Amino acid sequence: MNTQPRSPVTTHVLDLKTGLPAAGVPVLLEHHRHGKFERMNESRTNHDGRCEALLPPGQPVSTGTYRLTFSTGEYFKTQGETSFFPVVEITFNITDAGRHHHVPLLLSPFGYSTYRGS
Repeated sequence: MNTQPRSPVTTHVLDLKTGLPAAGVPVLLEHHRHGKFERMNESRTNHDGRCEALLPPGQPVSTGTYRLTFSTGEYFKTQGETSFFPVVEITFNITDAGRHHHVPLLLSPFGYSTYRGS
């Protein structure tokens, strides 16, 4: 069991074409404030397709609207593939700032799906 503190917002990207984690996907986290999205941090998915360092562990988030932007075209280019969606943006609401929020992305060159994970 992992007892280390973790970022309050994490993601995991799986490549459905290969059935493997998508490593090296650039991810941008933004928070909607004052009528616009403001950059919080950028990272890349690790060898396991996880991006667990979007925010430092213990850094608080507030309630509100957030957006994760995945540079999927860049990822597929490194795989020697073309893709229909060069960028995937997932906008979500945080209504309980004390809770962990995990936003997975299931990805293929011509489609994607997401859900609220745990």
